[in-house]
Amino acid sequence: MTDEWKPASEALFEKVELNSMLDNILSTQTQPATPERSSQRTGSHATAEHLALEVLHEIRNPLEALGNLVFLANEEAESPAKVRQFMRLAEEQIATLNHIASQTLGFARSSPSPKSTDLADLMKSAVRIHQRTIDGRKIQLVKDLPEDLYVEVYRTELLQVLSNLLANALDALPMEGSLCLRLRKRQNEVHLIVSDSGQGIPAADMAQIFEPFFTTKDQTGTGIGLSLVRKIVEHHRGRIRVRSSVRAGKSGTTFRVSLPA
Repeated sequence: MTDEWKPASEALFEKVELNSMLDNILSTQTQPATPERSSQRTGSHATAEHLALEVLHEIRNPLEALGNLVFLANEEAESPAKVRQFMRLAEEQIATLNHIASQTLGFARSSPSPKSTDLADLMKSAVRIHQRTIDGRKIQLVKDLPEDLYVEVYRTELLQVLSNLLANALDALPMEGSLCLRLRKRQNEVHLIVSDSGQGIPAADMAQIFEPFFTTKDQTGTGIGLSLVRKIVEHHRGRIRVRSSVRAGKSGTTFRVSLPA
């Protein structure tokens, strides 16, 4: 049986196995440093290890999205129109994986030029990556996304930023929690805002959340996501800010990405 005709259940099983393998690698590589491990993480070895962790982290979101889309396409097999829609969305995720692979392997010797991008459409694409989680946990999603707001950006990179921020928000949210996405234009900047009603980030952790390998997710976090987010935002000559509260009844976190308009 060729790969393209594998049953959805088999494809999903392979995706789960690969995610499990990535979990094992990431958990091993992000264990607390010992003197021996610290002495090994020097020079080119540390650089290569960090790059490998970044790549492993970044392929997980599009990989999960592909698995979800295969599942949904199989569920809607009697509706060709819906299957075609899911396959178009899958193409977006394949393009993201190709972009990551090309950068990592050095095929993209220089970054492509930024292109005029509809930010509302981009934020909707990020939502689609996590739609199954949003639906399954009955998250109350509020979108305030003005149309026709175009900015010169590296589309795939900014999609990674939004997907990471959404993944963090969903991790923090309880069942039936609230997630809000907003776009704003202020003078010479645009703001992309992701807010959640989760448990919030303790004040003691706020200064470290963008540092590589820092995580508040115990055994499930790698500490790579927000570090990459900041790097990509800075590549766009932008800024990222965060506000959070852990007060009972008023807890939640808001990330605001500001980009030149």
